[in-house]
Amino acid sequence: MSETIVALLSLIALEVILGIDNIIFISILSDKLHGNERNKLRYWGIGLAMVMRLLLLAVLSWILKLDQTLFTLFNISFSGKALILIGGGLFLLYKSTREIYHNSEIAAQEVPTVPAKASFGKLLGEVIVLDLVFSIDSIITAVGMVNELWVMYTAVIITVIIMLIASRPISDFIHKHPSFKILALCFLMMIGVSLLAEGLQFKIPKGYIYFSMAFAFLVDVIQIKTVKPK
Repeated sequence: MSETIVALLSLIALEVILGIDNIIFISILSDKLHGNERNKLRYWGIGLAMVMRLLLLAVLSWILKLDQTLFTLFNISFSGKALILIGGGLFLLYKSTREIYHNSEIAAQEVPTVPAKASFGKLLGEVIVLDLVFSIDSIITAVGMVNELWVMYTAVIITVIIMLIASRPISDFIHKHPSFKILALCFLMMIGVSLLAEGLQFKIPKGYIYFSMAFAFLVDVIQIKTVKPK
């Protein structure tokens, strides 16, 4: 029983770490909306992430087949999971670089704001795409850690509750501090590169990525605390 509890806690911790990427992406997209629409996108995005994870657990046998090689190109074996990771990585790279350009170059110009109602469906669609990528990666990670299905379900539900609680403070923080928004977008670029590399069978240890993210975050916090506005 104690081993099961340790496995459950370890899986929850890992799922929360993996879920941070999802929260950052949703928070940046929701920042384009106003008021209740912003909260609505966060709740829908995280809620759909939970639904996808639970549905994927229900078709666990299909998920396991995603690791099987579909074809080989240039001595690299491509599986269903690899193709999804490559697609997700390219999408993250595209979105993050586009958002960085928008926030650094176009933001200085007078550009008419897109109405929230007109953009909500498009933003939700982008969230769903990343939800699918992160969900498949999350479930395959869970399968490699534990055998009991109920442990996976419990970990997913607890993780999503934590994500829901953390999403608003993270979103408000990014909205309040523009420099952190650029930093978060750079984080997403790193995650995109990591997903792309993993899809091409060149695995970058996630510890390196999260350590560099934590260090950059700490530097930005120190800068905000020490540099006073004139």
